[in-house]
Amino acid sequence: AEHGNNKNAKETPMRAAIFRNGDTHYFDSPVSLYMFLQSVERFSPGRSAGDVAATFVTDIGTRAWTPAAQAHYVHGSKALGPMRNGNLPAFASLQAAQLFADQQGGQVLRADQITPALLVPLDTRSAQLHSTNAK
Repeated sequence: AEHGNNKNAKETPMRAAIFRNGDTHYFDSPVSLYMFLQSVERFSPGRSAGDVAATFVTDIGTRAWTPAAQAHYVHGSKALGPMRNGNLPAFASLQAAQLFADQQGGQVLRADQITPALLVPLDTRSAQLHSTNAK
C-alpha cells in the first residue's frame, strides 16, 4: 500500500495517528494502527499514547475519514488486509458494519473491544511498517 505523504488520498484508504505537535504517523491498516496505539513508546521512542491527539480510519464503503474511536470494525471476516494479513475493516456506521459482517462473515466490534490478544494473530508483519510525516 502506498503511504507516506499520501499523494493518492482519494484512492488509498488511510489510517493515521496525529500527535499533539502535528507529527502524523500513517498506517496501512487498522490492525497496524491499533498495534501502534497499544505500544506507542515502543514504536515512537520518547512519546506516549497520551501524546496522540487524534486517530482516524477510512470507512471501507464511503472512503470518508472517521475518528478511530467512533468507528465500527469487523473481526473475522473473509476480507484480507494489506499483504494478505488479517483485517479489521472499518465503518462509520454500525449498520454498514453489520451488513458487511452478514455478507463476509465476522463480528462487529467497537474500538474499545480491540485488544492486544485480538490483534496479534491478525498481523504477521512488524507493526513498525508505518511512515512518519514529522515537521
